Amino acid sequence: MDSHHQISQEITASSDPFPWVFTGKLTGFPRVASSDLEVHFGREVDKLRTYSSITNFSSLSLFPLRRQRVIPLMALKSLLKTVFFLFLVLFFGTSAGLKEREGCYIEAIYSFGDSIADTGNLIREGVDGAFAPIAHLPYGETTFKRPTGRCSNGLLMIDYLALSLKLPFVNPYLDKDANFNHGVNFAVAGGTALDVSFFKERGIMMPYTNSSLNVQLEWFKSHLDSICSSQTDCAEKLKHALFLVGEIGGNDYNYAFFGGKSITEVMNYVPHVVTSIINAAKEVINMGAIQLVIPGNFPIGCLPSYLTALNSSDPDAYDNRLCLKGPNTFAMLHNLKLQEAIQELRESYPHVVIMYADYYNAFMTLLDNALDLGFDKNSLMKACCGGGGEHNFDATKMCGSPGASTCDNPAQHISWDGIHLTQEAYMIMARQLISGGFVYPSYGVQEKWKCWYRIGESLS
Repeated sequence: MDSHHQISQEITASSDPFPWVFTGKLTGFPRVASSDLEVHFGREVDKLRTYSSITNFSSLSLFPLRRQRVIPLMALKSLLKTVFFLFLVLFFGTSAGLKEREGCYIEAIYSFGDSIADTGNLIREGVDGAFAPIAHLPYGETTFKRPTGRCSNGLLMIDYLALSLKLPFVNPYLDKDANFNHGVNFAVAGGTALDVSFFKERGIMMPYTNSSLNVQLEWFKSHLDSICSSQTDCAEKLKHALFLVGEIGGNDYNYAFFGGKSITEVMNYVPHVVTSIINAAKEVINMGAIQLVIPGNFPIGCLPSYLTALNSSDPDAYDNRLCLKGPNTFAMLHNLKLQEAIQELRESYPHVVIMYADYYNAFMTLLDNALDLGFDKNSLMKACCGGGGEHNFDATKMCGSPGASTCDNPAQHISWDGIHLTQEAYMIMARQLISGGFVYPSYGVQEKWKCWYRIGESLS
């Protein structure tokens, strides 16, 4: 039995179906309200709304946050179980009565990014420091029962995307014994959008990996050289492939902040980061890609790592969700500039489907509906695995390190280790991105990606 089928069965049988590294004190963010950043961001919001009116986006939902209608708890649980069963039947295809991949348009996934998507590249490069524990339990404990190099207790969003497209899990490029018939994962935990030279010139330390986005692109080119006989052959092979260009860029900012750079200086990095992401998208398009997803950044001010590092006695530093305003506003600025650049990219390549994945608002919607989704109300801002404290995050006792402990109920936590999410949270995020309107423009895309199956007379 292959791992894809085995994991699908384990998920089906489950009773409950449903990047960064902090190495020291953040000195870059001001503890007072980041009014300068908010003013700067406010001047830019109207530009994004203008793009919304001319590009037929289903929703940009960046500002203000879209609210979801809340269903009563018992009704929601019943509905979720029904929906989840149908989701398994339609997408996972675990029963013998389902025909494999009938009518599926996407035949491969190629992924570039960081720890949000890495399925095992960093641990094959060699990992030490704060990332060292990902090579050991409790990482991977929930689903795989062993560490795989994923920065979570189980599956990531890319895994759920593969399952939804009835594809095998996307193997890491550095696993030279892996099967790459249905795509390759080039993402590396700790990876950056910008090259090492950018950080060295500014005195910023790169502690975990040199596998930047450009390095990952070189890996991709080497892979194509090994499977393509010509440029035309490559274009044909990539015609039915989905490219995930990110999420990446979060570590570029984190390394700068952790290195003591001011928020004013790091704001100047945003155009460089966005340009690197867009240039990577152009490269894969020029090599034959015609289906791209480019994700934005998470609301980093809601993560236990940032909440711990920037703990403030000033109530104005927090929003009504108890997330930090300053880091979240910075993340929104990055996302705004990225979406502007994506719109220009669409205009340059009208024959290519280029989608923006709204990780920011998908996460916020999860947070707003967390209680009805089964998360523990007292653990929304706490890591499941960590070294203690108000948010169960301690940079000197990271998850998996001596002195850290793991919660008994990861499925009731949003945060796994203070930096990354739990399998449960990633599953809900993936569902929202696949079918919840947080990837746009989405008109016609879901039908194109959909897989159809023949359902037998019985499911067993």
